[in-house]
Amino acid sequence: MGFLSKLFGSAPKADFKELIKQGAVIIDVRTPGEFAGGHIKNSVNIPLQSLQNSLSKIKKDKPVITCCASGMRSASAKNILKAKGYEVHNGGGWASLQSKIR
Repeated sequence: MGFLSKLFGSAPKADFKELIKQGAVIIDVRTPGEFAGGHIKNSVNIPLQSLQNSLSKIKKDKPVITCCASGMRSASAKNILKAKGYEVHNGGGWASLQSKIR
């Protein structure tokens, strides 16, 4: 695994449609203002800076997909959640993720 793919959590590739079928929860880690400007239906907005204090809102029995604007904050969120024992996948930018799960 290359440095960048390790840093940004882009490998291995996940089948996001299949994860959704398995009941995955999409957590959008953008700010509330960004989220209000557009988001994936049924996604949950937990801004990255609030994630550590909001772990009780995220169940560990289902996969988690993180997303943001570009994939940077969602990669950070993935690392936080993975360290806490969640099955988590970085979905990258929300608009790109939305097109992958349709």
